[in-house]
Amino acid sequence: MPTRNAALLLLVLVASGAWAAGEGALLEPANNDVSNIASLQRGARNFVNYCLGCHSAKYVRYNRLAQDLRLTEEQLIENLMFTGERPFDTMQIALAPADAQRWFGVQPPDLSLIARSRGTDYLYTFLRTFYLDPSRPTGVNNLALPGTAMPHVLWQMQGFQKALYEGETDAEGNMHKRLAGFELVDPGQLSPEDYDHFVRDTVNFLDYIGEPMQLERQRLGLRVITFLFVFFLFAWLLKREYWKDVK
Repeated sequence: MPTRNAALLLLVLVASGAWAAGEGALLEPANNDVSNIASLQRGARNFVNYCLGCHSAKYVRYNRLAQDLRLTEEQLIENLMFTGERPFDTMQIALAPADAQRWFGVQPPDLSLIARSRGTDYLYTFLRTFYLDPSRPTGVNNLALPGTAMPHVLWQMQGFQKALYEGETDAEGNMHKRLAGFELVDPGQLSPEDYDHFVRDTVNFLDYIGEPMQLERQRLGLRVITFLFVFFLFAWLLKREYWKDVK
Protein backbone atom coordinates (compact mmCIF):
# COMPACT_ATOMS: atom_id res chain seq x y z
CA MET A 1 0.00 0.00 0.00
CA PRO A 2 1.19 3.53 -0.63
CA THR A 3 2.57 5.59 2.25
CA ARG A 4 2.76 9.29 2.93
CA ASN A 5 6.35 9.23 1.70
CA ALA A 6 4.96 8.58 -1.77
CA ALA A 7 2.71 11.61 -1.70
CA LEU A 8 4.46 13.23 -4.67
CA LEU A 9 4.39 10.12 -6.81
CA LEU A 10 3.56 11.06 -10.39
CA LEU A 11 0.90 8.87 -11.94
CA VAL A 12 0.71 9.40 -15.66
CA LEU A 13 -2.42 7.43 -16.44
CA VAL A 14 -2.40 7.94 -20.16
CA ALA A 15 0.04 9.04 -22.81
CA SER A 16 0.31 12.68 -23.70
CA GLY A 17 -2.65 13.72 -25.80
CA ALA A 18 -4.94 10.94 -24.63
CA TRP A 19 -7.08 13.39 -22.67
CA ALA A 20 -8.58 16.65 -23.82
CA ALA A 21 -9.31 19.25 -21.17
CA GLY A 22 -12.85 20.56 -21.33
CA GLU A 23 -13.93 17.85 -23.75
CA GLY A 24 -14.39 15.00 -21.29
CA ALA A 25 -12.29 11.89 -21.21
CA LEU A 26 -11.37 9.35 -23.78
CA LEU A 27 -12.80 6.29 -22.12
CA GLU A 28 -10.54 3.66 -20.64
CA PRO A 29 -11.64 0.06 -21.36
CA ALA A 30 -13.22 -1.61 -18.33
CA ASN A 31 -12.48 -5.13 -19.58
CA ASN A 32 -15.03 -6.50 -17.14
CA ASP A 33 -16.33 -10.07 -17.19
CA VAL A 34 -19.81 -10.79 -15.80
CA SER A 35 -19.07 -14.52 -15.84
CA ASN A 36 -16.48 -13.97 -13.07
CA ILE A 37 -18.54 -14.79 -9.96
CA ALA A 38 -15.76 -13.86 -7.53
CA SER A 39 -15.51 -10.42 -9.14
CA LEU A 40 -19.29 -9.98 -8.95
CA GLN A 41 -19.25 -10.90 -5.26
CA ARG A 42 -16.56 -8.32 -4.56
CA GLY A 43 -18.44 -5.77 -6.69
CA ALA A 44 -21.64 -6.39 -4.71
CA ARG A 45 -19.71 -5.79 -1.50
CA ASN A 46 -18.29 -2.55 -2.90
CA PHE A 47 -21.69 -1.37 -4.10
CA VAL A 48 -23.41 -2.03 -0.77
CA ASN A 49 -20.66 -0.37 1.26
CA TYR A 50 -19.90 2.66 -0.90
CA CYS A 51 -22.82 3.28 -3.28
CA LEU A 52 -26.05 2.08 -1.69
CA GLY A 53 -26.09 4.88 0.86
CA CYS A 54 -27.14 7.33 -1.87
CA HIS A 55 -27.86 5.25 -5.00
CA SER A 56 -30.61 2.66 -5.16
CA ALA A 57 -30.84 -0.34 -7.49
CA LYS A 58 -34.60 -0.62 -7.44
CA TYR A 59 -34.88 -3.31 -10.10
CA VAL A 60 -32.63 -5.76 -8.24
CA ARG A 61 -33.91 -8.15 -5.54
CA TYR A 62 -31.56 -9.43 -2.90
CA ASN A 63 -32.66 -13.06 -3.28
CA ARG A 64 -32.06 -12.98 -7.04
CA LEU A 65 -28.65 -11.48 -6.30
CA ALA A 66 -27.86 -14.33 -3.92
CA GLN A 67 -28.94 -16.91 -6.48
CA ASP A 68 -26.82 -15.51 -9.30
CA LEU A 69 -23.78 -14.80 -7.11
CA ARG A 70 -24.01 -18.25 -5.48
CA LEU A 71 -24.54 -16.93 -1.97
CA THR A 72 -26.53 -18.62 0.74
CA GLU A 73 -29.26 -16.66 2.50
CA GLU A 74 -27.05 -16.46 5.58
CA GLN A 75 -24.17 -15.03 3.55
CA LEU A 76 -26.56 -12.59 1.88
CA ILE A 77 -27.94 -11.28 5.16
CA GLU A 78 -24.55 -11.13 6.88
CA ASN A 79 -22.61 -9.45 4.07
CA LEU A 80 -25.04 -7.45 1.94
CA MET A 81 -28.08 -6.57 4.07
CA PHE A 82 -27.46 -4.15 6.92
CA THR A 83 -30.70 -2.19 7.48
CA GLY A 84 -33.30 -4.88 8.12
CA GLU A 85 -34.37 -5.61 4.54
CA ARG A 86 -36.02 -8.90 3.67
CA PRO A 87 -34.40 -11.20 1.10
CA PHE A 88 -37.16 -10.56 -1.43
CA ASP A 89 -36.87 -6.75 -1.13
CA THR A 90 -35.29 -4.60 -3.82
CA MET A 91 -32.15 -2.56 -3.18
CA GLN A 92 -33.69 0.70 -2.00
CA ILE A 93 -32.23 3.53 0.09
CA ALA A 94 -33.58 5.54 3.00
CA LEU A 95 -32.30 8.86 1.66
CA ALA A 96 -35.26 11.17 1.11
CA PRO A 97 -35.37 13.05 -2.22
CA ALA A 98 -35.61 16.36 -0.36
CA ASP A 99 -32.44 15.61 1.60
CA ALA A 100 -30.60 14.56 -1.54
CA GLN A 101 -31.65 17.77 -3.28
CA ARG A 102 -30.46 19.85 -0.35
CA TRP A 103 -27.10 18.09 0.06
CA PHE A 104 -26.11 17.44 -3.54
CA GLY A 105 -28.28 19.85 -5.54
CA VAL A 106 -29.68 16.87 -7.45
CA GLN A 107 -31.14 13.50 -6.53
CA PRO A 108 -28.59 10.67 -6.98
CA PRO A 109 -29.80 8.44 -9.83
CA ASP A 110 -30.83 4.83 -9.48
CA LEU A 111 -28.00 2.62 -10.73
CA SER A 112 -29.95 -0.43 -11.89
CA LEU A 113 -29.51 0.42 -15.56
CA ILE A 114 -26.57 2.83 -15.45
CA ALA A 115 -24.21 0.37 -17.18
CA ARG A 116 -26.65 -0.10 -20.05
CA SER A 117 -27.26 3.64 -20.27
CA ARG A 118 -23.70 4.93 -19.99
CA GLY A 119 -21.57 1.89 -20.76
CA THR A 120 -19.02 0.11 -18.60
CA ASP A 121 -16.05 2.02 -20.05
CA TYR A 122 -17.66 5.30 -18.98
CA LEU A 123 -18.26 4.04 -15.44
CA TYR A 124 -14.72 2.70 -15.16
CA THR A 125 -13.28 6.01 -16.36
CA PHE A 126 -15.61 8.06 -14.16
CA LEU A 127 -14.61 6.28 -10.94
CA ARG A 128 -10.90 6.67 -11.72
CA THR A 129 -10.75 10.32 -12.81
CA PHE A 130 -11.78 12.40 -9.81
CA TYR A 131 -9.27 15.19 -9.22
CA LEU A 132 -8.89 18.10 -6.82
CA ASP A 133 -10.72 21.26 -7.81
CA PRO A 134 -11.13 23.93 -5.09
CA SER A 135 -13.71 25.76 -7.19
CA ARG A 136 -16.22 22.91 -6.78
CA PRO A 137 -18.48 22.64 -3.70
CA THR A 138 -17.22 19.11 -3.02
CA GLY A 139 -13.57 20.07 -3.60
CA VAL A 140 -13.25 17.67 -6.55
CA ASN A 141 -14.18 17.49 -10.19
CA ASN A 142 -14.33 14.63 -12.65
CA LEU A 143 -12.83 14.28 -16.08
CA ALA A 144 -15.55 12.02 -17.49
CA LEU A 145 -18.37 14.18 -16.09
CA PRO A 146 -17.16 17.75 -15.58
CA GLY A 147 -19.11 19.62 -12.93
CA THR A 148 -20.46 16.47 -11.30
CA ALA A 149 -22.32 16.96 -8.02
CA MET A 150 -21.06 13.61 -6.75
CA PRO A 151 -18.28 13.80 -4.15
CA HIS A 152 -15.32 11.46 -4.40
CA VAL A 153 -16.78 8.79 -2.11
CA LEU A 154 -13.87 6.44 -2.81
CA TRP A 155 -11.17 8.91 -1.74
CA GLN A 156 -10.13 6.69 1.15
CA MET A 157 -9.40 3.92 -1.34
CA GLN A 158 -7.79 5.98 -4.11
CA GLY A 159 -6.55 9.06 -2.29
CA PHE A 160 -6.60 12.49 -3.92
CA GLN A 161 -4.95 13.39 -7.19
CA LYS A 162 -4.50 16.65 -9.05
CA ALA A 163 -4.69 17.20 -12.76
CA LEU A 164 -1.53 18.07 -14.69
CA TYR A 165 -1.90 20.22 -17.78
CA GLU A 166 0.42 21.17 -20.62
CA GLY A 167 0.10 23.99 -23.10
CA GLU A 168 -0.70 23.45 -26.76
CA THR A 169 -0.71 26.12 -29.46
CA ASP A 170 -3.20 25.89 -32.32
CA ALA A 171 -2.71 27.05 -35.92
CA GLU A 172 -3.81 30.59 -35.01
CA GLY A 173 -1.31 30.87 -32.18
CA ASN A 174 -3.82 30.49 -29.37
CA MET A 175 -2.71 28.57 -26.30
CA HIS A 176 -4.91 25.74 -25.03
CA LYS A 177 -4.53 23.60 -21.94
CA ARG A 178 -4.46 19.85 -22.39
CA LEU A 179 -4.56 17.27 -19.64
CA ALA A 180 -1.36 15.26 -19.52
CA GLY A 181 -2.08 13.05 -16.51
CA PHE A 182 -2.58 13.03 -12.78
CA GLU A 183 -0.31 13.42 -9.78
CA LEU A 184 -1.18 11.58 -6.60
CA VAL A 185 -0.89 14.12 -3.77
CA ASP A 186 -2.59 12.20 -0.95
CA PRO A 187 -2.33 8.40 -1.27
CA GLY A 188 -5.23 6.21 -0.28
CA GLN A 189 -5.47 2.81 1.33
CA LEU A 190 -5.01 0.98 -1.97
CA SER A 191 -2.22 1.04 -4.49
CA PRO A 192 -3.18 2.35 -7.95
CA GLU A 193 -3.28 -1.23 -9.28
CA ASP A 194 -5.47 -2.46 -6.42
CA TYR A 195 -7.78 0.53 -6.81
CA ASP A 196 -8.18 -0.27 -10.50
CA HIS A 197 -9.21 -3.82 -9.56
CA PHE A 198 -11.60 -2.40 -6.96
CA VAL A 199 -13.26 -0.17 -9.58
CA ARG A 200 -13.35 -2.96 -12.18
CA ASP A 201 -15.18 -5.27 -9.74
CA THR A 202 -17.68 -2.51 -8.96
CA VAL A 203 -18.30 -1.80 -12.65
CA ASN A 204 -18.62 -5.54 -13.27
CA PHE A 205 -21.40 -5.69 -10.69
CA LEU A 206 -23.18 -2.69 -12.24
CA ASP A 207 -22.94 -4.39 -15.63
CA TYR A 208 -24.49 -7.55 -14.16
CA ILE A 209 -27.46 -5.81 -12.49
CA GLY A 210 -28.17 -3.93 -15.72
CA GLU A 211 -29.08 -7.27 -17.30
CA PRO A 212 -28.87 -10.27 -14.95
CA MET A 213 -29.93 -12.58 -17.79
CA GLN A 214 -27.23 -11.50 -20.23
CA LEU A 215 -25.12 -14.66 -19.90
CA GLU A 216 -28.19 -16.85 -20.40
CA ARG A 217 -29.23 -14.66 -23.34
CA GLN A 218 -25.82 -15.10 -24.93
CA ARG A 219 -25.88 -18.87 -24.40
CA LEU A 220 -29.39 -19.08 -25.84
CA GLY A 221 -28.39 -16.92 -28.79
CA LEU A 222 -25.46 -19.21 -29.55
CA ARG A 223 -27.75 -22.25 -29.51
CA VAL A 224 -30.27 -20.52 -31.78
CA ILE A 225 -27.58 -19.51 -34.27
CA THR A 226 -26.19 -23.06 -34.24
CA PHE A 227 -29.66 -24.47 -34.87
CA LEU A 228 -30.28 -22.05 -37.74
CA PHE A 229 -26.93 -22.92 -39.30
CA VAL A 230 -27.65 -26.67 -39.12
CA PHE A 231 -31.19 -26.11 -40.40
CA PHE A 232 -29.86 -24.05 -43.31
CA LEU A 233 -27.37 -26.81 -44.17
CA PHE A 234 -30.06 -29.49 -44.26
CA ALA A 235 -32.44 -27.19 -46.16
CA TRP A 236 -29.74 -26.50 -48.76
CA LEU A 237 -28.99 -30.23 -49.15
CA LEU A 238 -32.72 -30.98 -49.49
CA LYS A 239 -33.15 -28.23 -52.07
CA ARG A 240 -30.20 -29.56 -54.06
CA GLU A 241 -31.69 -33.06 -53.98
CA TYR A 242 -35.12 -31.84 -55.20
CA TRP A 243 -33.68 -29.72 -58.00
CA LYS A 244 -30.86 -31.96 -59.19
CA ASP A 245 -32.83 -33.27 -62.19
CA VAL A 246 -34.35 -29.93 -63.16
CA LYS A 247 -32.67 -28.55 -66.24
